[in-house]
Amino acid sequence: MIDTSRHFETLSTIKRLITSLTFSKVNVLHWHMSDSQSFPFESKTHPKLWEASWSVQERYSQLDIAAVIEFARMRGVRVMVEFDMPGHAGSWCKGYPEVCPSPTCTQPLNPASPATFELITAMLGEVTGMKTLAGLFPETMIHLGGDEVNTNCWTKEPTIMAWLQARNLSTDGGYGYFVNRTAHIAVAQGRRPIQWNEVWDHFGTALPKEAIVHAWNDRSAMARATAAGYAALNSQGWYLDHLATSWESMYTNDPLQGVDTSRSSLVLGGQGEMWGETVDTSDIEQTVWPRMAAIGEMLWSPQAVTNASTATGTAYPRLSAFRCLLNRRGVRAAPLRNSQAREAPHGPGGCLEQR
Repeated sequence: MIDTSRHFETLSTIKRLITSLTFSKVNVLHWHMSDSQSFPFESKTHPKLWEASWSVQERYSQLDIAAVIEFARMRGVRVMVEFDMPGHAGSWCKGYPEVCPSPTCTQPLNPASPATFELITAMLGEVTGMKTLAGLFPETMIHLGGDEVNTNCWTKEPTIMAWLQARNLSTDGGYGYFVNRTAHIAVAQGRRPIQWNEVWDHFGTALPKEAIVHAWNDRSAMARATAAGYAALNSQGWYLDHLATSWESMYTNDPLQGVDTSRSSLVLGGQGEMWGETVDTSDIEQTVWPRMAAIGEMLWSPQAVTNASTATGTAYPRLSAFRCLLNRRGVRAAPLRNSQAREAPHGPGGCLEQR
């Protein structure tokens, strides 16, 4: 996953990263397109959305995005977009203040305003092509976020509270209404919605069966979701922005932990999360690599190999050599034994043993 809201990533950087993913059999790029800080995506139906980009140079036109998707397709990488909502969406208010609770309290998005769901339906329609694979993102899954929702802004806005009360909903019930409605919009447009585990933690089987539960801070959600017949993804333990998390920890992080073996096929995989608060073009590659290779090998290898007590010992020579291979291919992979990811070498040394 890359995050292009906290810092803009240039097209050349994204393409370089896609190319590097293929070296480790990583076959999906999750593009966290927007967040509270900026909205760099060009919407044809709501063209004022990208007024919330950092600058006019830090935007992605639909032609830019189509070029990235085709570049990835030619290399066997699928691209899945995320528009996080109703939280993490304060940037939407710059162009369309009517979808937010108020100018000074901007998120979560306003569930009481018809304009909110009109915008969401139209924007997702651009992405999905409305039940076809002809939309901007042909990937059959779409990420709708749903995490870290604090409804305090709703309680400060009388029109939202009146709307909730008229429907006998608490603020948590309004949250459930929102994530359920957006999930059904995605399903109606022919896509499987993915939502962060807080959505499952709150609402469980009230979600459409097509929904996929994405665990990031509650691994147990995967066991509970799969037990109820829902598909799941894991990112817990695989946060690449956590610089002190070692490759060994990532390698031994089993995404099937706690999941009943009869339900293991519902675990679709996992992903490394490259949140963008402290990365941009200058340092993203050495933050992703080589730890992403540990995640890749874990996900593509038999459990008997990766669960062995000596797994990290036998993996070290491979990953060390792979880091050197990445360097020879022009990928700025950091030394494997850093105490903090992306640190520069501490002194002279050969590639294989560099610290």
